[in-house]
Amino acid sequence: MRLAFMGSPDFAVPALHALHQAGHHIAAVYCQPPRPAGRGQKETPCPVHQAALALGLPVRTPARVRKDQAEHAAFAALQLDAAVVAAYGLILPPEMLEAPRLGCLNIHASLLPRWRGAGPIQAAILAGDSETGITIMQMEAGLDTGPMLLRGTTPIGPRTTTPELHDTLAAMGGALILRALAEQPAPTPQPEEGVTYAPKLSKADGRLDWTRDTASLDRQVRALNPWPGTYFQAGAETLRLLEAAPAEGHVPPLAPPGTVLAPGLVACGEGALRLLRLQRPGRGPMPAAELLRGYTLPAVLG
Repeated sequence: MRLAFMGSPDFAVPALHALHQAGHHIAAVYCQPPRPAGRGQKETPCPVHQAALALGLPVRTPARVRKDQAEHAAFAALQLDAAVVAAYGLILPPEMLEAPRLGCLNIHASLLPRWRGAGPIQAAILAGDSETGITIMQMEAGLDTGPMLLRGTTPIGPRTTTPELHDTLAAMGGALILRALAEQPAPTPQPEEGVTYAPKLSKADGRLDWTRDTASLDRQVRALNPWPGTYFQAGAETLRLLEAAPAEGHVPPLAPPGTVLAPGLVACGEGALRLLRLQRPGRGPMPAAELLRGYTLPAVLG
């Protein structure tokens, strides 16, 4: 088929490779424009941009598309069979959604209608879901509201992290979009019940609140690392918590939340959390046991 591929982050790269290796003609790759990155703030192409260049594919990086009539015309002129969209980052207007013969197909990292929106992988872990997956969806104007074409599932284990789940779902998305294009299954409307939304995350979401129960704090650490990261206040310093695990047993009733019960063990609203990997400002990540041999946490963490 003659396709456009529209995606930006690492999550979308396996799908681009799968389509290319399957022999589809990719007439254009759309992705976010290069952004400043690294210590030198050098303009850096996004992962999909870099992958497309390595494959010798033409790349377009419009900063916006919703009201750009020239971009709409250029997209229509590609005379596409379909457009495949995976975490592109821009909202497509009706003019672009309707231009390809088969429309635009989205690779969404959840079992719709659960976790529509920007952060479905993190949201599934944060909520304690036992499974998630990929939905191939026919795009329409609403936010992830279009009819479903295919779904695939994968379990979320008690120690699953966002990077692990991200990679599993990215590979699954590449396999399922090939099936969707080959089989062209009949669309199924999303159920009206069970709709949930995964909002865009910010750094503030990573602040640890020790009054919460241990299980939810553990999920927060597993869901929000490496970005936006989880952190707490230790006196004058803000420490990043990169890895943790629920401690066995129960915290004595007289231990207020945030109390350091032992090196690397912190009381929570219910239970205790064991700190496994930490990072001080301006330093590299370290195992908590190693860091705490030369660094004393205050009696109560903020």
